[in-house]
Amino acid sequence: MLNGTHNKEVLIDADKVTIKFGGLTAVSEFTNKIVSGELVGLIGPNGAGKTTLFNMLTGVYKPTSGVIKFCGTDTLKFKPYELSQKGISRTFQNIRLFKELSVLDNIRIAAHQHTSYSMVESLFKSPRMRREENKIKDMAFDLLKIFKLQERAYEEAGSLPYGQQRRLEILRALATEPKIMMLDEPAAGMNHSETHELMETIHKIRDQFKVTILLIEHDMKLVMGICERILVLDHGVLICEGDAKTVQKNPEVIKAYLGASYEEIIC
Repeated sequence: MLNGTHNKEVLIDADKVTIKFGGLTAVSEFTNKIVSGELVGLIGPNGAGKTTLFNMLTGVYKPTSGVIKFCGTDTLKFKPYELSQKGISRTFQNIRLFKELSVLDNIRIAAHQHTSYSMVESLFKSPRMRREENKIKDMAFDLLKIFKLQERAYEEAGSLPYGQQRRLEILRALATEPKIMMLDEPAAGMNHSETHELMETIHKIRDQFKVTILLIEHDMKLVMGICERILVLDHGVLICEGDAKTVQKNPEVIKAYLGASYEEIIC
């Protein structure tokens, strides 16, 4: 863990987390802590267990052994939607927007997990229901303005260019009011310009909204450019942890990437 983080809140505390599918060990005794304010990258070759680890951290998979705690509480008894309500949000490798709904409605839907009005109040449009819906709408517009999507608020989400769809998916995750956001290959399919905008978006979310970020990414320029700490998985095992310079020079990391140095990969 980086220096200067010892006084910050531990959000994710994974201790010897292992998951097996039949005779295959996908992740083996993963141990690490992620504290508030960090921007952490999780990298590794294809099949290293990165998305499987994400699925355990977000409650989609239950570990075979080991413990995962979020803000000091064991996550095993919680379902994914309950962990989302507690402050864990994520995106996926494949964009999962409601493409036939408007940009605005995609964000509004995400925020509904924090509403308190009942179904009956919804049917009769009670004052509390109207207040909460107006608050959600205002919040959604504020997010769109901050990230320069307000002019497309009423367009179908599926009509946006690819890079903007990715950005919208991240904003939808942000609308859940997370403490930590987990981004699974956010730059997949993006061109250079879109990737640059994504880097700015990620920084803005961390710095302006005080959201801790853990991301999986194959774009080494993005990872090395924004991540303050990098975790490297290979065959389900954490083989290296450190800043960009430390990871680039680690012999096990170089070996895991088929003998190529990180200088070669990111060029």
